[in-house]
Amino acid sequence: MVWLAVLALASSADAKVTRIVIDKSKSESPAYGGKSFGSAGQYERIVGQAYGEIDPKNVHNSMIQDIQLAPRNSRGRVEYVATFTLLKPIDLAKGNKVMLYEVVNRGRRPRAGRLDLGYTYLYSGWQGDIPPESNLGGESAETIRVPMAKNADGSPVTGPVLARIKNMSGTTAPLVVYYRAIPYVPLTLDTKQATLTSRSSETIDDLSGPTATIASTEWAWADCTKAPFPGTPDPTKICLKNGFDPKLLYQVVFTAKDPLVLGIGFAATRDIVAFFRHAEKDEAGTPNPLATKISYVIGQGASQSGNFIRSFINLGFNQDESGQIVWDGAMPHIAGRQMALNFRFALPDGAADPYEAGSDGSLWWTAWPDKVRHRETAGLLDRCSVSHSCPKIMETFGSTEFWALRMSPDLVGTSAAEDIPLPDNVRRYYFPGTTHGGGGGGFSTAAPDPAQGRAGVCVLPANPNPQSDTMNALLAAMAAWVVKGTPPPPSRYPRLADGNLVRATKAAMGFPAIPGLKFADNLENPLFDYDWGPDFRYKDVSGVISKEPAGIKAVIPLLVPKGNADGNELGGVPSVLHQAPLGTYVGWNIAASGFFQGQLCGFVGGFVPFAKTKAERVASGDPRPSLEERYGTHEAYVAVVRSAAGKAVREGFLLQEDADRLIQEATASSIPNSLSSVK
Repeated sequence: MVWLAVLALASSADAKVTRIVIDKSKSESPAYGGKSFGSAGQYERIVGQAYGEIDPKNVHNSMIQDIQLAPRNSRGRVEYVATFTLLKPIDLAKGNKVMLYEVVNRGRRPRAGRLDLGYTYLYSGWQGDIPPESNLGGESAETIRVPMAKNADGSPVTGPVLARIKNMSGTTAPLVVYYRAIPYVPLTLDTKQATLTSRSSETIDDLSGPTATIASTEWAWADCTKAPFPGTPDPTKICLKNGFDPKLLYQVVFTAKDPLVLGIGFAATRDIVAFFRHAEKDEAGTPNPLATKISYVIGQGASQSGNFIRSFINLGFNQDESGQIVWDGAMPHIAGRQMALNFRFALPDGAADPYEAGSDGSLWWTAWPDKVRHRETAGLLDRCSVSHSCPKIMETFGSTEFWALRMSPDLVGTSAAEDIPLPDNVRRYYFPGTTHGGGGGGFSTAAPDPAQGRAGVCVLPANPNPQSDTMNALLAAMAAWVVKGTPPPPSRYPRLADGNLVRATKAAMGFPAIPGLKFADNLENPLFDYDWGPDFRYKDVSGVISKEPAGIKAVIPLLVPKGNADGNELGGVPSVLHQAPLGTYVGWNIAASGFFQGQLCGFVGGFVPFAKTKAERVASGDPRPSLEERYGTHEAYVAVVRSAAGKAVREGFLLQEDADRLIQEATASSIPNSLSSVK
C-alpha cells in the first residue's frame, strides 16, 4: 500500500510532453488529395516532434532500466524527442471521438484503415535505436532520440553483446539483428578482447553443433570491401581474412559500450498519448490539434508492436502520471512475447531467434505459476490490476505464432498441464491456418511462387489464408466494447480441454501424408529457459544481462493446433477461405537451402493446393479429396462461401460489407467451374 500512496502523490508535471513542433513541410491539409471519407469528411495529416522529459525519481518511471544513469537537464529531468504523425478529420466534430494509437513496427507506420468511420490515428516513435531521419520504403520512420547511459564519473557503461552472422559470403559482414545494424560498438577494436566462432550445423532443439573458435589474428573490426585485410577499421563490421562461408554460422561475443536508455520508449508513448488525449496546449502555448476532442483510445500493434503492447501493460505504463488510463482498449496481434526493450544493451529488433530475450518473463494474462522455470506466480496484468488501469484486451494470432513465435505458453503455461483461464477483460481469438500477419486472400488454386522467409527461399508456396477481414470486424467490436460496453464475441482458440493443442508431431496433429511434402516432427521453435545472469529480471524482461551467450537451463517443448484430415487446423475463428478450402493452409514452412535448410523458414506459412480432379488426385496418391470431389460445380463452391460468410457475420467475426465482397470474389472465380483452367 506504500506504493499506492506514493503513486497518488505523484505530480502530473513529473513526466510530460513539454513542447510539440509541427512540421508544416510534411503536414497536409487536406490529405489524400482532398478525398472525402464518408460522414467523417476530409482528413488532414499533421507531422511533428514531441519534446518530453521524465523525472527519474518518480515511481512511474522507476522501472526504466538505467534511467538513473541518463544525463539530466537543469530541472533534473531526462529528455527525449519523438516524432509523431496524426491523421484526423479536419472537422473533429465529424469524428467518432476514438483515437487509434498504432504502435509502429521498427519505425514503420501501418496503413490507416477505416477513415470513413471517423477514427483518429496517432503514430509516434518509441524505438530509440533507429537513427533519426531513417527512411523506410520511401517514407520517413517514426523515431525517438533517447540518451546513452553513463557512469557517474563519465566513463562508459559496458556489457556483453552477442551477434550472429548467417548465409554470408565475401570478406566483410555487418552486425545486424533482424535486418537493422546493431546499435552498439565494441569497447575496443582489439579482437583478442572478443570471441568469434563458427559452426557447420546447429540443432533447433538445443542449439548445439560443432564449433570452432577463429583466431584473433584471422579477423578484424573492419571493412575490407575497399582495402584488403585488415581493412579499414570499422566497429560496426567484421572482416574475415579468408572470407565468410555461407555454409557456416558465425557468432561473435564482445564487450560493448554506451547503452541507450531504450525503456524511455514506454514512458514516451504513455506521455504522448496522454498529451494528445487530454492537453489543451503545450508549455509554449502551441495548441493540441486534438484539444480534448478524444474520448477513447485503443492501442493496436502487430508482431513486434504487439509485443510492445504486452510489455507496456505489464510494466505499468497504461496509467499516466495523473492516474488516468492511457489506452481504454488494447489489441496485440500476432505477438506472443514481451518486448526486448527495457534492459541494458537491449536489441528490440530481435524476433525470437536464438539467444534473444523476450520469451523469458510472464507470457500469460492471468497470474499463473511458472514451475518449470522455477519462477514466481505472475501475469501480465499484475500491475494494472493494482492501479485499476487495465485496458480491455483483444489478443489475436494465427498458426505461425505457435510454430515460430512460441505462442503456446500464453495459453497453457510452461508446464502445458492445463488451460490458463482468461480474465474478464481479455478476449482471445485464434485464426487457424494463417501465416504471420495473414495472406492476401483470393479464391485461386494456382500455387504461388515459393515463399520467402528470413532463412531464405522456402519449400512451400506462400499461404494466402487472410486475417484482415476478421480483424476489421474485431476492431468494430473493440470500439463497441470500449465506447458502449457491448460485450464482444466469446473467445475462440484451441484448448487442451478440447484436444486441439498437441505436440508438434505428424501423428499427434493428424497431418496427412501429402505426396512430395516431407514433414519433420518437432519443427517448432522451442522455448529456451536462458540464464542471463543474476541481474536480469525475468518476469519483466528487464535489468542487466551479464552472460553472453546465455546458458540454456532447459528446453521447453511447445504445443501446436491439431488439424483435420486435410491438415487444416481446427478451432478458433476460421476465415471464409479456410471454411471453403482450396488446399491445406499451414503456419509453418521449411527452408529450402542455406545454413538452416530443413528447419523453419522464418515466420511464413505454406500452402499445398488440392488436386483439381479425382483422376489427378489418384494419380499422385494424394489422400485429400480433389476440388471436383469436394464441390462439383462452381455454384456449389459459391454456396459454401456464401454460407461461411453468413455464419461469420452472424457470429460477429465478419462485417457485412466484407462478406458481400468475398461472395462477389468467389462468384467471379472459376472454382471449380472449368477444372482444366482453374485460376
